[in-house]
Amino acid sequence: MALGRAYSVAVTALDGQIVEIEAYIGSGLPSVHLVGLPDAALQESRDRVRAAITNSNYDWPMTRLTMALSPATLPKVGSVYDLALALSVLSAGAGEQWPRLEKTVLLGELALDGRVRPVKGILPAVLAAKREGWPAAVVPSGNLPEASLVDGIEVWGVRTLGELKSWIEGKQRLEPRIASPSSPPAPVADLTDVVGQSEARYAVEVAAAGGHHLMLTGPPGVGKTMLAQRLPGLLPSLSESEALEVTAIYSVAGLLADDAPLITRPPFVAPHHTSSVAAMVGGGSGMARPGAVSRAHRGVLFLDECAEIGSSVLEALRTPLEDGEIRLARRDGVARYPARFQLVLAANPCPCARPDPRDCVCSGHEKRRYLGKLSGPLLDRVDLHVRMHSLRAGAIVAKDGESTELVRERVAAARAAAAERWRPYGIGTNVEVSGSLLRRRFRLPPTVMKPFEAALNRGTLSARGMDRTLRVAWTLSDLAGRTSPVLDDVTTALSFRPAGGVP
Repeated sequence: MALGRAYSVAVTALDGQIVEIEAYIGSGLPSVHLVGLPDAALQESRDRVRAAITNSNYDWPMTRLTMALSPATLPKVGSVYDLALALSVLSAGAGEQWPRLEKTVLLGELALDGRVRPVKGILPAVLAAKREGWPAAVVPSGNLPEASLVDGIEVWGVRTLGELKSWIEGKQRLEPRIASPSSPPAPVADLTDVVGQSEARYAVEVAAAGGHHLMLTGPPGVGKTMLAQRLPGLLPSLSESEALEVTAIYSVAGLLADDAPLITRPPFVAPHHTSSVAAMVGGGSGMARPGAVSRAHRGVLFLDECAEIGSSVLEALRTPLEDGEIRLARRDGVARYPARFQLVLAANPCPCARPDPRDCVCSGHEKRRYLGKLSGPLLDRVDLHVRMHSLRAGAIVAKDGESTELVRERVAAARAAAAERWRPYGIGTNVEVSGSLLRRRFRLPPTVMKPFEAALNRGTLSARGMDRTLRVAWTLSDLAGRTSPVLDDVTTALSFRPAGGVP
């Protein structure tokens, strides 16, 4: 009787844990038992692994076979364990534990003929193996570009089960790590394409400089979507750690490009207005998958026609907006995904959405009801509110506005000033600064704070709204090249707040 052992990685959201897989060939009638909290896909691995071993011209044990995945209390999801299951069986059948098998994690799904198929979540799995100190990982060749993004661990690509067994025995080399291909920069939509709308253009610049949330209200065709699509082009490229984090999310979601998997630019995610809560924040049976808020991490989440989105979907945004992450409890455990994004809302002012407000046929009650889905607590988390209007005669032939490249330079300078100011506090952008820090260590003179006091006394500004408006004032100051906000910055920041509950 023999025991074989191999290793793989269980991925829960973006976290990974090493899984030890044992195969024991014992006495008894021919049967296969799989233990260790496997899900349905993993239960089916018994048949896939048996067919792959047989069709690769290896012997399948014709006696009782028990395969155990440890830790036993950790739910195991998906087909990523197929390779490790197969090698543990082959090791047990040969009565030998190959040295390479003891220091390599195996990741991949097996086809019935022994081919190795790509799987989701390879990047977080390899990152977890590196973090746990494993020297090597074997992945499907189709996942090799993705796995090669991780430095500090040997990565090998495999096409068939036969190749892998020969490599484990030291008889053959596998496909080595490849240089991570860099995709050519995607064309950036330019701000010069937007006609007029100087106030909204400035609001987009402020949003990019400080990381603030933005709401654009106006009739159809005034450029709300165009402006939102141009916001990512004003944002800086992702750092190496940010790029790996965002790429890991897309790896789990199965949305990575095969040729150039590393995501280096802030993502832009625009879910349909009929999206469900699960599509927005994540969900699914078993272990939850990332939703739109997580795919927009470090980028922009654009909700067009937000007044048409269900109230429950909109309210589900409140937690990730405050916490920068989303926790999803499902049958197989709790998945935690990062969700630190910039929210851009776009809405028509009323149901009829006529270009000229004088042609509107909606009653006051209908207008309030239409935008009433946007609750006060949600709108209070949006720093910049802008009302856009239809173009007037002459706007089409007017001089073009500033280009994205020119505005991006100002945004970069403002972000650099903010990063330098907040570096001692471990903060990078104005939107991350706590209200207590702004009110105490960076308290503004009483003359500058007077507009805040008046707004608080009128009841048009909440305490949270004041903190958010203070952050906008600091961003306006950074864009102007000042060391601290002046009265004009505060009044301009307040002008971006809605007078009531709805802009």
